[in-house]
Amino acid sequence: MPTDIGLPREGAAGGKNHMANEHLDVLVVGAGISGIGAGHYLQQRCPGKSYAILERRAALGGTWDLFRCPGIRSDSDMYTLGYAFRPWTGAKSIADGPAILDYLQATARDEGIDRKIRYNHRVLAANWSTPDAQWTVDLDVGGERRQLTTGFLFMCSGYYNYDAGYMPEFPGIDSYKGEVVHPQKWTQDIVHAGKRVIVIGSGATAVTLVPEMAKTAAHVTMLQRSPSYVVSRPGEDSIGLSLRKYLPSMLAYQLTRWKNVLLGMYFFRLMRKYPTQAKARLVGMVRDELGPDYDVEKHFSPRYNPWDQRVCAVPNADMFEAIRNGSASVETDIIDTFNATGIRLKSGKQLDADMIVTATGLDMQLMGGAKLSIDGVPVEISKALTYKGMMFSDIPNLALSTGYTNASWTLKTDLTCAYVCRLLQHMDATGTRQCTPRVTDADVAPAPFIDFSSGYIERAAAHLPKQGNKAPWKLHQNYALDIVTLRFGKVDDGTMEFSNPVRAKVAA
Repeated sequence: MPTDIGLPREGAAGGKNHMANEHLDVLVVGAGISGIGAGHYLQQRCPGKSYAILERRAALGGTWDLFRCPGIRSDSDMYTLGYAFRPWTGAKSIADGPAILDYLQATARDEGIDRKIRYNHRVLAANWSTPDAQWTVDLDVGGERRQLTTGFLFMCSGYYNYDAGYMPEFPGIDSYKGEVVHPQKWTQDIVHAGKRVIVIGSGATAVTLVPEMAKTAAHVTMLQRSPSYVVSRPGEDSIGLSLRKYLPSMLAYQLTRWKNVLLGMYFFRLMRKYPTQAKARLVGMVRDELGPDYDVEKHFSPRYNPWDQRVCAVPNADMFEAIRNGSASVETDIIDTFNATGIRLKSGKQLDADMIVTATGLDMQLMGGAKLSIDGVPVEISKALTYKGMMFSDIPNLALSTGYTNASWTLKTDLTCAYVCRLLQHMDATGTRQCTPRVTDADVAPAPFIDFSSGYIERAAAHLPKQGNKAPWKLHQNYALDIVTLRFGKVDDGTMEFSNPVRAKVAA
């Protein structure tokens, strides 16, 4: 939690200092990894800009404060999930949730970003006024409706619904007498020790929960409809730790970061180019862990190609160790129905449990569900094209910070935050107040927002914006290409329209 050092807190809900006519140069929405990063870049590169970070919850950290389930951890290494400007100094490369939260809290505290965060501020809607060249933002502040205005709206609120995760309609679930919990709703009073547990799911959350719960549960069964790719990775980066001994902290961090970025890009391209061979290798690695007698084809051989969905990483083979020692097991089948004691499968097999954990995924939601309008006309985000993976066609002075599907989230958000600052600097230098991406090329054709087959993306596809088939509308999912585009590419590129709307007249 942010420390109280006796200064006036911008985050105090119900304060009298936030009037309806308050105006900020930049408004950042969300105080997770992206929002704290935005605060750093704004302070360093646009020190003359007034800004605030609005956080709907009572604490910073985003995902890493929300999720409290056993074993919560990153599936990306911390040398790339960490910020470019702040070295990760922990021993673990695949870090647990509390360690990541400590890193974010320290970043916000050390740079004074925490004093810019206003907690319990939920953005409900935002309307762009062209004559005024500003957004009017409607807020819910502890149940009270308020407004403020801003020249630039930077949405750093993540990509999923914080209120609830995805929960399928399981037949017969009301008849189950045990405890059912979704990982997103985990609280500290939930006890799994000594219990028979079923974890429904096969994604990153499930493979995180299973080995951790298996340490104290009577037994943990991972029940999956279909397998995911699961690969073991070292919990520590031996090269990174060695470099720290002989080099300055930042240099060692940057070298390790680039080593991991380049290796990740190399293996991603290799797997996409040779999917059959890549699949055989990934499945073979699981077979090496579990032995020739384990049915790897059934439980760990997906129907899709590598990186059609994200590959799940388990540090130091902890999940495979739990399966080997018998504290955990995997069932691949379809749920027929819940009943009083557990779950009956389509095969007829009965799985009894004292607790069922539904690791069934996220409910995708961009911009925290806030409603947008331009001059009073509602915006249909699903009809917009994404510009450089961070802005939207015909929507002025608004950027969205998201990460990569095939690499660490923060790699992209660092670039996005820095680019927003370049954009603001350019507008100041040219005396313009509005920047709007415009589709001027008749050959640009829409394509799905993300080329990924994960369930949470497919469920939300109809509500997501589109990408184009060519730059700057195409979403690369490639860090090197984005560096060229966002760090070194032109801001005034012929597609971004800069303008100076006629100011609205103030009534006498």
